[in-house]
Amino acid sequence: MGFVELVLMGVGLSMDAFAVAVCKGLCMPKVRWGQAVVIALFFGGFQALMPLIGWAVGSLFSSYITAIDHWIAFGLLAFIGAKMLWDAFHEEDEEVVCKTRLDLRELTLLAVATSIDALAVGITFAFLGVNILAAIAIIGVTTFVLSLVGVVVGNAFGSRFEKPATIAGGIVLILIGLKILLEHLGVLG
Repeated sequence: MGFVELVLMGVGLSMDAFAVAVCKGLCMPKVRWGQAVVIALFFGGFQALMPLIGWAVGSLFSSYITAIDHWIAFGLLAFIGAKMLWDAFHEEDEEVVCKTRLDLRELTLLAVATSIDALAVGITFAFLGVNILAAIAIIGVTTFVLSLVGVVVGNAFGSRFEKPATIAGGIVLILIGLKILLEHLGVLG
C-alpha cells in the first residue's frame, strides 16, 4: 500500500471524526482554537492508536490466513464503507446539545466511537504487510487536520457537510478494498 492509498485511507477513516468535529464547531459562538486543537488531538490520536492495536492483533494471526488475506481486507473495508453509507442515508438528524466547556470523558468516548473502524483496518494492515508506523502517522495527522477543519467548518457553515463527508468516506474505503482485492486477484497490475 503506497503513500497515496494511505492518505486516502486516512481521509476515509477520518470522516466520522470530521462529522463529529463539525457538530462540536456548531456549538461554538466563535472558533475557540484551544478547544479545536484538543478535539483534533483526541480524534487524531485515537485514529492512530486503533490501527496500531488492530495491526498487533492481526499480526498474531496473519501467518494462518495469508491465502485469503486479500478477501478479508476487502470484506472489512467494504463492510466499514457500506456501514458509513448506510448511516449517512438512514440516520435521522440529531438535535445538537451544546456545552460551553469540553467534557473530556465525552470527547474520549466520541474519539473511540469514531475510530473503531480504524481498528478493523489495522487488522488488514497486518495481512498486507503495511509499514505500520507510516500508516498510523499518516492516518493520525490526516484525522487531526480534518478534525480541526471540521470544527471551523461547523462553526462557519453548520452541519451541511456532515452527510456528504460520511458518504465520501464510505465510498473511498470501499474503493480501496476493491483495489486491494483486484490487485491480489491479478486483475490490476
